[in-house]
Amino acid sequence: MSVTEAQVGERFPLYAQPDDGRWTTTGRGSWTGGFWAGLLWLRARHTGTDADRRAAAACTARLAPWADADTATRGLIFWYGTSLAGDDGEAARLRERAARACLSAYDPELGLVPWGDALGGPRLLARVDGVPGMVPLLADADARGTAAAAAHLHRHLDLCLGAGAERHPWLWPARLFDESTGWQPCDDPAPGWSRGQAWLLLAVADALVRPDVVGGARARLDEATGQLLAQGEVLAGRLVPPADASRPAGPLDTSAAAITAVALLKLARAPGPRAQACSDRAVAILNRLARAHLTGACSGRPPGMLLDGCYDAAKGLAVRHELIWGDFFLALGLAALDGLVDITRA
Repeated sequence: MSVTEAQVGERFPLYAQPDDGRWTTTGRGSWTGGFWAGLLWLRARHTGTDADRRAAAACTARLAPWADADTATRGLIFWYGTSLAGDDGEAARLRERAARACLSAYDPELGLVPWGDALGGPRLLARVDGVPGMVPLLADADARGTAAAAAHLHRHLDLCLGAGAERHPWLWPARLFDESTGWQPCDDPAPGWSRGQAWLLLAVADALVRPDVVGGARARLDEATGQLLAQGEVLAGRLVPPADASRPAGPLDTSAAAITAVALLKLARAPGPRAQACSDRAVAILNRLARAHLTGACSGRPPGMLLDGCYDAAKGLAVRHELIWGDFFLALGLAALDGLVDITRA
């Protein structure tokens, strides 16, 4: 993290070249900015120094323009960018502001916070990467937010786990006189996208560790968990999945594995018969990532790079790289094992 911080300055790291660790960065953070802020808060927890707390707080403050941006990725940005900030008042106020803005964007007719147009493309999309983070972010707002969080999650479960559908993006037709009715499946990202299942499992886990969100839907969420665990053989298949399930010999995606590990750690803390199996599998995944995919001090590259992450296999974008969200979820999982964080509140 210190090497990355020195390289990126006040910009936000996105993905790094596997050979030399050189980061591609963004000026405003895009949808990934909260993961860098979250890593800085994890470092501040670990070291306990005022300098590291100031660095984390300054990075979090730079996320403020996204609070009013029309995007469901505000869940990723503001939950993971602030939930590890402890008693930092500015981070808490920014999280509250973002939560209320997301609640204002909630569409009761569609039953969700739309994907939005801040990142380009059609606004009335339901994308699975708009669910993790959004569930606890909304639920922390107030009672209306808790209801919206549950509705947002269940609408995505309806779409992504519905009969005959293993689709993660869905479009609501918005054109006047459009003859189509209801949600229409989209092909990008395509079925078999590794992070689609991982994000949805994390979102369900986020709900199951919050009784206020679960409400009377425990049976439905348990069923969804079972479906997701079975779909990718999460408890028995490969520890690190391919980026595209239709290309099992293609690039891996360690970031999907790290997300899955954190989801499993949360599920291990939810009541149920799968708790021990989820805990054991999470530890196995984290062990594989740390031993087989993390650069060491003698590798000739910056130590601590989680390699073999795949940003976008279909476009050939950063297919064997270090990804900032992969780093974050690996660090969060390890911090949970060490007792540095309460994973049910992170």
